[in-house]
Amino acid sequence: MSDNNNHPLGEAPWFHVILSTGFGIGFTPGAPGTAAAFLALVLWYVMYLFMDVTTLFFVTLALIAVTTVVGAWTSRVMERYWGEDPRTVVIDEFIGSWIPALLAAIPGDKVYTAVLAFIGFVAFRLIDIFKPLGCRRMEAVPDGWGVMLDDFLAGVYALVIVVIVQLCYSGTVVTPF
Repeated sequence: MSDNNNHPLGEAPWFHVILSTGFGIGFTPGAPGTAAAFLALVLWYVMYLFMDVTTLFFVTLALIAVTTVVGAWTSRVMERYWGEDPRTVVIDEFIGSWIPALLAAIPGDKVYTAVLAFIGFVAFRLIDIFKPLGCRRMEAVPDGWGVMLDDFLAGVYALVIVVIVQLCYSGTVVTPF
């Protein structure tokens, strides 16, 4: 997210308002990005409860791909109305939460899965807030892609942290394959 935290929200197409704000979660006072990322985490965990981990992996991968493309498109539209990377546009937080979750699902272990997913969520949020290792540079990519790509990269870094935690805890990385 940019420093554009207090830009007045002008009239914008409602379809894009709904989509880009994560069905309104972007209007959450205080920390809309964290609220959106947590909602994404909860949605992913509910899917974990009802899917086998291989199916969940591919569904999550598809959600990341579709949300990235749709997010870049709707972010580009919203930047015309609300300025560069507006605080209320939180569709990017969803992919940032889902990327570390890709390898957090442990078959038959709901608690370990929840802990790994939460570690990924916290790591993503911290990386997204502080924007190290090229994340801030990704924001400069034009046409709505910068909104998505900095969170994509932060999610990848959080995924690496999830893998490291798995290696330290169990000595192996559980994959869906």
